[in-house]
Amino acid sequence: MSTLRQRRAATLCGGVTRIVAGGQTGADRAALDWAIAHRVPHCGWCPAGRRAEDGVIDKRYALTELSSRDYLQRTRRNVEDSDGTLILNLGELDGGTRATLQFAKRMKRPVLVVQADSAPPEESVRDVARWLREFNIATLNIAGPRESKRMGTYAAVSAFLDRLAATV
Repeated sequence: MSTLRQRRAATLCGGVTRIVAGGQTGADRAALDWAIAHRVPHCGWCPAGRRAEDGVIDKRYALTELSSRDYLQRTRRNVEDSDGTLILNLGELDGGTRATLQFAKRMKRPVLVVQADSAPPEESVRDVARWLREFNIATLNIAGPRESKRMGTYAAVSAFLDRLAATV
């Protein structure tokens, strides 16, 4: 294949070379779709049966099934198997999104929460880029609310990742 026709895999903010997410609707799915569209390798853990609120998680997502159907086990493993966790939150930090933060703190893993519905996007993008460099994060877990809990999460996370990638 000629060099002109080859497409190199993108990186997110220069250093992130792999995205981890669990496949749930909303933030997880946006992160995985963004990774696929931009040729960034992705992976993650998902519950047994590839369970998500909208049914079975599509096979195009390179996720590994756990033996348990429990969402919290998936959340814990994704935090554990990454260099840091970026939580892109909308609304109140609760449920599985709060559990993600708690797992990261307990494991003493780098974690950053961005309130995507209130902070100025340019400022938040700069903060995330600085955080990624500071902690030398190559494998980034991206988490946040599911779509049914916070409508608009998928679109907000996709837009945020586009802005972040543009800061390279």
